Amino acid sequence: MIKKIYLTRHGQTDYNLKGVVQGSGIDADLNATGRAQANAFYQAYKDHPFDKLYVSGLKRTFQSMEGFINDKLPYEALPDLNEISWGKHEGVPVDQEGAAYYADMIKRWQLGETDIAIEGGESPNEVAARMQRALEYILAQKNESQVLICMHGRAMRMMLSVMLNYPLKSMDSFEHSNLCLYQLAYTGSSFQLEKYNDTSHLQDLKG
Repeated sequence: MIKKIYLTRHGQTDYNLKGVVQGSGIDADLNATGRAQANAFYQAYKDHPFDKLYVSGLKRTFQSMEGFINDKLPYEALPDLNEISWGKHEGVPVDQEGAAYYADMIKRWQLGETDIAIEGGESPNEVAARMQRALEYILAQKNESQVLICMHGRAMRMMLSVMLNYPLKSMDSFEHSNLCLYQLAYTGSSFQLEKYNDTSHLQDLKG
């Protein structure tokens, strides 16, 4: 049986709006734009026959999927789906020095140094291990052929790398935006990518 995975990112928060990294240690609420994005996603997919919803342990994913939850779609929170921990840099406005540090870290990851973590945070290898664990759990569940997952930007890049067997250094090839959609089909041995960073359901929100 083919299992369909619908992977989306949470809606906008004020941290997103201000360009401040949140990570797993910042449990921020959606802002008004984020709630509008969540509603647009819900309106587009409310009639889709999802069997199960998975969210992270952070409330911005729960709030993004509230329409489905209110419709009594079975759901489960998996902390393994949480965003990467950015350690000391979580919730801190990014100044010029911080931006340079962040850019250097991303570059090192792109060069393959995925065992390196931001100060006090997680490395991509550590996050990928969480993603693998969450994925194995989801795939092992019976009678869930249409699965909706709401998670976080950097973690989503690593999840997609795990699902599609990409090296983690290539994770930035998976672009994302708030409430975008990636659609994948699992054949029992591998994943096929069917939609990439789809935002067509958000078109009416764009001025």
